Amino acid sequence: MDQYGLALAFAGAAAATFLSGIGSSIGLGIGGRSATGILSEKPEQYGLMTLLVVLPSTQGIYGLVISLFVMIKINLFGGELAAVDMNQGLMIFGACLAVGVAGLFSGIHQGKTCAGGIQMAAKRPEMGVKAGVVYAALVEFYAILGFLVSFLLIFIGVNV
Repeated sequence: MDQYGLALAFAGAAAATFLSGIGSSIGLGIGGRSATGILSEKPEQYGLMTLLVVLPSTQGIYGLVISLFVMIKINLFGGELAAVDMNQGLMIFGACLAVGVAGLFSGIHQGKTCAGGIQMAAKRPEMGVKAGVVYAALVEFYAILGFLVSFLLIFIGVNV
């Protein structure tokens, strides 16, 4: 078993989780700061504000799921670890970067979009779901594309 290939696979799994998790946490912070200011004056909007604040958390979930897929692929939860050579390790690492980088940037920008939706919903609550959530979901699409690319590369593109 090539230890470097296995190390690259583990590094890819970690990068998928860490990068997308960083994007989610920054996005949540941006939305949360915006919502707390609004809720101090309009606590009745808690439900809508919470929805807009938690939307960026999905990027971190996508990264975690891809990391779990990598762990399954290399048989981390089974008996003996799969033999992963250097090329396979690099492919897994690269596949994980798709969801990690997409999650990093889309999480941050989704948080900014949600903060705008929160500000809009404070003035026009009827537009909170119509525009605020819809615009945030458009940013989410790119995190989903990163997840899809990582998933396909790990399960179709890499033979371990």
